Amino acid sequence: MEIKKNPKADLNRDSGLYFVIGLTIVLFLTWRALEYKTYYNDEIAYEVMNVSDDLKEDVPITENIKTPPPPPPPSAPEIIEIVEDTEEVEETIIESTEMSQETVVEAPIEVDEVKVDEIEEEISVPFSVIENVPVFPGCEDWASNDEKRACFQKKMQEHVAKEFEYPDTALELGIQGRVFVQFVIDSKGYITSIRTRGPDQSLEQEASRIIAALPKMTPGLQRGQAVKVPYSIPINFRLN
Repeated sequence: MEIKKNPKADLNRDSGLYFVIGLTIVLFLTWRALEYKTYYNDEIAYEVMNVSDDLKEDVPITENIKTPPPPPPPSAPEIIEIVEDTEEVEETIIESTEMSQETVVEAPIEVDEVKVDEIEEEISVPFSVIENVPVFPGCEDWASNDEKRACFQKKMQEHVAKEFEYPDTALELGIQGRVFVQFVIDSKGYITSIRTRGPDQSLEQEASRIIAALPKMTPGLQRGQAVKVPYSIPINFRLN
């Protein structure tokens, strides 16, 4: 015998309807809760504190120091004597020094002797075109100008290699590069106007020190006259 289920006993038959009704009620209650407003009561309670005016404060009596009044100013003399001015004062007349077109100069100013000091300007001639190049100490035995120029450049390289010291700060930081040095051999053979340009200040200072240690040279000659000769040289700082 097959057991049949009564459709009225099915509990899940109207579950969807009940779910929708419950959800609607919950949404309605939530909406009302959000829309609920409260208002502050305008009645403010306050209290008034009565302070009596019977407070008395004892003020200490201070001493009144009376200072004496200042002395009166000296009175004017009763009799004033009037002294007559008998001395005559000569007034100094200041003449105008302005000149007009009608003013005539009677005698011209004569100048007997005028000494003009001539200032000789030092001529600067480049190293490559000068007639007689500056002579580095030790290059006096060479006769021709080209030989003295080659000896000068050789002695310069030897001097840089001898005086070269790598700066400690640049060595620690690993700084290297090329420093361009420009200086002037003046008309007396001294090294002046040293200028440097390089990647770091420590390298520039070392290059300037090397050039400043150059010995005095025989100045260059242009048409038999000692002149200034500018010279430039690069100094390489490399780390092995």
